[in-house]
Amino acid sequence: MTDPILTAQDRCDRCGAQAYFLARLGQGTLLFCAHHGRQHQTALEDRFVEIVDETHRLTPAAV
Repeated sequence: MTDPILTAQDRCDRCGAQAYFLARLGQGTLLFCAHHGRQHQTALEDRFVEIVDETHRLTPAAV
């Protein structure tokens, strides 16, 4: 697994919660919490070049 790109300082553009979802298109970047990332994911996938979904960090890894 790769190291996380998003940190605790990255905040959701919609509500201000910690961001776990990043959408990048050319020069623009949007950050979303898990809730808003899931809510807008389908629309974002059609428009954005890169999608980074780190919501898997919210659930504990299997031991």
